[in-house]
Amino acid sequence: MPHRPSRSCTEFTVSDREAGPYGITAGPDGALWFTLVHQGRIGRLTTGGEVTSYALASADGGPSVITAGPDGALWFTEFRGGRIGRITTGGEVTSYALPTRDAGPFGITAGPDGALWFTEGGADRIGRITTDGEITEFPVPLPGSFPSGIAAGPDGRLWFTLNRVDAIGALAPSGEVEVHPLPTREDGVPAAPVGIACGTDGALWFVEIGAGRIGRMTPDGRVDEYALPDRAARPHAIAPDGLGAMWFTEWGANRVGRITPDGRIDEYDLPTPSSEPHGIAAGPDGAMWTALETGAVARFGRTE
Repeated sequence: MPHRPSRSCTEFTVSDREAGPYGITAGPDGALWFTLVHQGRIGRLTTGGEVTSYALASADGGPSVITAGPDGALWFTEFRGGRIGRITTGGEVTSYALPTRDAGPFGITAGPDGALWFTEGGADRIGRITTDGEITEFPVPLPGSFPSGIAAGPDGRLWFTLNRVDAIGALAPSGEVEVHPLPTREDGVPAAPVGIACGTDGALWFVEIGAGRIGRMTPDGRVDEYALPDRAARPHAIAPDGLGAMWFTEWGANRVGRITPDGRIDEYDLPTPSSEPHGIAAGPDGAMWTALETGAVARFGRTE
């Protein structure tokens, strides 16, 4: 039986239902910053519920994943627009067009080298952008692999999911790519990994949206997989809570989940039906915050 302990949840309306809150991260200013994927805006939410949003140059660029940069600004991908964006905590936006046409940038993370690293799902590449806008691209040696999520690993490499070939990749600063295939598909169902994050245990944790599993990979490529109680839950994004556990969204089941390093899974229902949780991040208040594509951001208790 699924383990469903109670945990307080508060929802904050941040947009209309058509705007599509999607990615979310904690900013250096003590607020939560999120993308509005269908509206071409970046939003800011204080822990007290105050909402501000800023328009991008294009309303149809598809801002997707957002992360805090090493320069005190927020950096984000525009999947449809083929751009990397930067927004200061005061709302000033700068945009950088990618050199590759239809690159489809999606995941983004701060790297150990003071640059931002991102995936190019449409071009099978990993990109790097310095804080002054210089872009370099590195090819992934698997055509049609659709690089998706990306995270800085404990070993100095950038780790990323390869959604369409059921694998996890690792990119060294030199540009060398190592690919780790996931275990054989179960019952013909692809794993289709999406979100990935580094845990406090020094492993990379990822979600398998196709197979309804949470995966854990050590830097030497060893894999453990944990099946969700509902294999049709469609886990999408994952993030550490800073206390040893990983939290993830269940886009297809209207829940968020929590998994401990030893594989225990707890799940928490969202109060609004069909709210479509996507990005998730630890907030400055110790709670976990998730963007709901139907127009809200949800806060789940403190994580002690």
